[in-house]
Amino acid sequence: MISRKLKLFIKVYWVRFAILLAILLLLVLAIWGMMSLESFYRNITLAQLPMQILLVAFNAAIFVFLYMSVLGGRGFTKFSKKITVRGELVNIKWSDVIGMDSIKEESKEVVELIKDRVRVKNIGGKIMRGILMFGPPGCGKTYLAKAIATETGLPFVSMSGSEFVELFVGVGASRMRQLFKRARELAYGYGGCIVFIDELDAVGRNRVFSAYGGTEETNSTQNQLLAEMDGLQEMEDKSGEARPEQNIVVIGATNAPEERIDPALRRPGRFDRILYIDLPSLQDREKIFEYYLGKVKYDKSIDIGRLARKSVHKSPADIANVVKEAALIATRNRREEIKFVDFSEAIERIELGLKHKRILTPREKEMVAYHESGHLITTYLLHPTEDVFKASIVSRRHTLGVVWPQPREELYTQSKEKLLADVKVYLSGYAAEKLKFNTTADGVWGDFKQATTIAHAMVWMLGMSEAGFLGDYTAIPQSQLSDSIKEKLNNETDKIFKSCLKEVEELLKKERPLLDRFAKELIEREELDYDEIDAIFKEYGKMHTNAA
Repeated sequence: MISRKLKLFIKVYWVRFAILLAILLLLVLAIWGMMSLESFYRNITLAQLPMQILLVAFNAAIFVFLYMSVLGGRGFTKFSKKITVRGELVNIKWSDVIGMDSIKEESKEVVELIKDRVRVKNIGGKIMRGILMFGPPGCGKTYLAKAIATETGLPFVSMSGSEFVELFVGVGASRMRQLFKRARELAYGYGGCIVFIDELDAVGRNRVFSAYGGTEETNSTQNQLLAEMDGLQEMEDKSGEARPEQNIVVIGATNAPEERIDPALRRPGRFDRILYIDLPSLQDREKIFEYYLGKVKYDKSIDIGRLARKSVHKSPADIANVVKEAALIATRNRREEIKFVDFSEAIERIELGLKHKRILTPREKEMVAYHESGHLITTYLLHPTEDVFKASIVSRRHTLGVVWPQPREELYTQSKEKLLADVKVYLSGYAAEKLKFNTTADGVWGDFKQATTIAHAMVWMLGMSEAGFLGDYTAIPQSQLSDSIKEKLNNETDKIFKSCLKEVEELLKKERPLLDRFAKELIEREELDYDEIDAIFKEYGKMHTNAA
């Protein structure tokens, strides 16, 4: 291993040693030549020497600038050697990867295959060449790749897909060649190397071919990536024994849909293993909160499970951001440790945006209060899957008020009952305004847009109309649908709207005292948290939709 590292060092830096030796030789010759001159000529030469050095340096700088910026020299294709990190220096261990137990198990298998490649070859198996990770942003794809590098102890070469995309044709392919050349050198010196390409979709999306012979620049970059990975496989097939420069594993990560990645990359022999990394579950979020809370001072009486329930559909990066924001809020309020209220405010600030103190007229404020109270009551009493965690008439972003619902648990499908409840909630603000003021404001526009989208999808795409229209009618070109079919589908959409609105109006008329009470509380206090909302409902003897 030491001899290979020495050979690698000489192989990488021999040019520098040669240049240094040439400079020393020239200096010796220059001094010897000066010593042989008469004193008069020697003085003249020494006097002119600074100006000559300055002119040479100036001319060299101009040449390098023109070569780099105009002629497209090697400066465009080089990548920084800072992207290379020794595996043990990455320092991301398995214990640092929280909330991905099933993915970690698969990754551990990958690590074992990388470490014990001889055993795989002895039984005639093919050595894994590539791992492709799919998942939403912030779910730990890069973190997992670094953990694999740490566990294997191999050099970690990391680049983003966007670094291969340049204006000049051929630059991306050249950078790809240099990347794999560098990986082979490191694999030779250290017995293996891991290449990580983040945002792989930048160079790995489906290739586009022109009928006139031209192709996109990303096509040539992707073709070079395919050739490099195939080259690794060919070297392995022709070799009678394992060679260290073959021990290269390419890990790609993207948050783009799988169908956006070119099939040539996803076939066996290139990216052999595909890992699907999803958002953390409730138990995983608790572990992630415990991990990040271990790095800050916080009130030990905080219910971490409650924090996890308030963070449905949040990624590990989102949770880390919540803890960081809560620490800033606690510091701003001159507290020594983070309280639960700081976490609540942090989540609200991230989800809803900063508060803006807009001065509303009494009429506007009352209308906003009734609008949000309608959303609040309908969500609490009619929605089967969501809780009301906060109601506010404080302006945030472009809204004058908000009711913030949170799912009680992770749901990966949406039932007809859930979709109908969503439509009712969106229409409830309009119904509350109409009931109190016998008129409405333009604040219902966004609610109508969302409700229309859901109702339209239920009828046109999901087969949830009462008339029994089955199939996805949006998949049929509109010119091939008769006007009568379109009219019937639109009538079914209108029926869903009207039936949902009727149910909401009946509910709010029946619960008018509750509607007035919540509007009054919001006008006086501006914001109500879940505990305060729940207490008012219990005061009126009302049960939640999930309570029997």
